[in-house]
Amino acid sequence: MSSDLVRLHLKISINFAILPDVEPDENAIKIKDVRSYVIKSEENEKLQGSSAYYHKQVEGHWIDGTDQWPIANPMSLYQKYKSRRNSWGIGALGSVIVEIELTNGINGVGISIGGQPACYLIEYHFRRFLIGEDPLNIEYIWDMMWRSSINYGRKGLTIQAISAIDLALWDCAGKLRNEPVYKLLGGKTKNSLPCYATCYNPLAAKNLGFKGAKFPLPYGPADGDHGLIKNIQRIKDIRFSVGNDFPLMIDCYMSLTVPYTLKLLELIQPYNIKWLEEALPPDQYNGYSQIKKENRTTCLLTCGEHEYTRWGFKLLLDNYCVDILQPDVTWAGGLTECRRIVALASAYDIPIVPHGSSIYSYHLQYAFPNLPMSEFLLLSPNGDSISPIFGQLFHDEPLPINGWITLDTYKSGFGVTLNKTNLFRPYFNQNRTK
Repeated sequence: MSSDLVRLHLKISINFAILPDVEPDENAIKIKDVRSYVIKSEENEKLQGSSAYYHKQVEGHWIDGTDQWPIANPMSLYQKYKSRRNSWGIGALGSVIVEIELTNGINGVGISIGGQPACYLIEYHFRRFLIGEDPLNIEYIWDMMWRSSINYGRKGLTIQAISAIDLALWDCAGKLRNEPVYKLLGGKTKNSLPCYATCYNPLAAKNLGFKGAKFPLPYGPADGDHGLIKNIQRIKDIRFSVGNDFPLMIDCYMSLTVPYTLKLLELIQPYNIKWLEEALPPDQYNGYSQIKKENRTTCLLTCGEHEYTRWGFKLLLDNYCVDILQPDVTWAGGLTECRRIVALASAYDIPIVPHGSSIYSYHLQYAFPNLPMSEFLLLSPNGDSISPIFGQLFHDEPLPINGWITLDTYKSGFGVTLNKTNLFRPYFNQNRTK
C-alpha cells in the first residue's frame, strides 16, 4: 500500500483492528427462547384490555370518543370516521407481548403495540439476534436489531417490536440481579411519582387525588368556527368544574394546523391551561417550531408520543419545537433508547413526561431527575375510576394512591407477573431465523 493510501486510511477510520464477535462469558446464563403473543380474541381484548388505548374497547368507551364529545384526530377530516376513533382502526393492531426465557428459568416480559405483524418480525427476524446470547448484553442486541432493520424500519411498527424485546431484556436483567430495573439505571432520584390523569372528566381525576388532568380536544379545523367555539366552551366548563388552581392540559392528538393552534392558544389564555399536547402530525417539525416561536402565551407546548428513537427526538430538540418531550417507553425504542433520549433532552434543559406506559416508564422516571411526573390513563369505560393501564395482562400492576405511584423496592425487574390466561402465540417456528 502506498504512503498516500496509508495516510488516507488513517484519516477515515479509528478502528485499528477488526473486533471479534461478541460471545457470552463462560458459564453465562443465556437466552433460551423468545415468544411473542397477542390477546387471544377480540372479546378478551375488549373486556380485559391490553396496552393503553391502542386495542379494541367496549362500545361507548370514552377513549374512542362519544356522542357528546368526539376526540379530534387526523381522521376527523372525513365525516364517516370523525365521531369514533375505533371507526378508522385505532385498535386494529392491538398489543404485542414478548416473553424471553433464560436458561436458568427466569422469564422477562415486554409490551408494545403491533399485534400479529410485530409478532412476525420478532419470531422471524429479530429472534436470530437473541437465542444463545447473554441477556445482559442489551446494548449489543439493540444495535443488531436496529441495524438489521434500517432498510424497512426506523419508526413505527419495527421500533415498537424492538421496544417490546428490549423491555423484556431489562426485565430479565433486573431479575438476574434481583433488583428493580431503576437500580440498574443508577438508582432512584425520587421516592415516588406524582401523577396526572388523562381522562374524560377532569373533576373525577381531581376527586381521585390526581395532581392534574389532561382531556382530549373534541373538534379540529374541519369543524370550522362552530367547532372552535364548542372547544372553548368545553375548556371553559372544565375549568369551572375543577376550580382555578387544578392543573389542566389539552391533548390535540395530531389533529390541528399551525394557524388553528396559534388561534387556540390565544383563546384559551383565560383558562390557565398548563400545556397543549401534540397539536400537529409528528413529522411537521417546521410547523412545531413555528408555533413555539410565535406562541405569546404562558401555555407550554409538548409532543413526542408518536416520535421514535434518539434521531427523531434530536430533530424536535434541534428545531426548538417543544417545551416538554413525551416519548412512550414501549414505542420509542424501549428503555435502552429512552435513556439516550433522556440524556439528550437534559443537554437542552427540556423535561420529559413520558406518554403513559405504566411500569416501563415508572422505572425510567425513578432513575432520572428530568422526568418530574407520570401520566396515568383512566381507562375505565366512563373514565371515572382507576384500573390497570395494561388491563389484566399483569397480576400485580402498581396503581396510584392519592395521585402517587410508589414502586416496591423488593420486587425485581419491572416488578410485575404476566397473566398468560388469554394469550395466543400466532407464529411458532423456531427454525426460521435466516
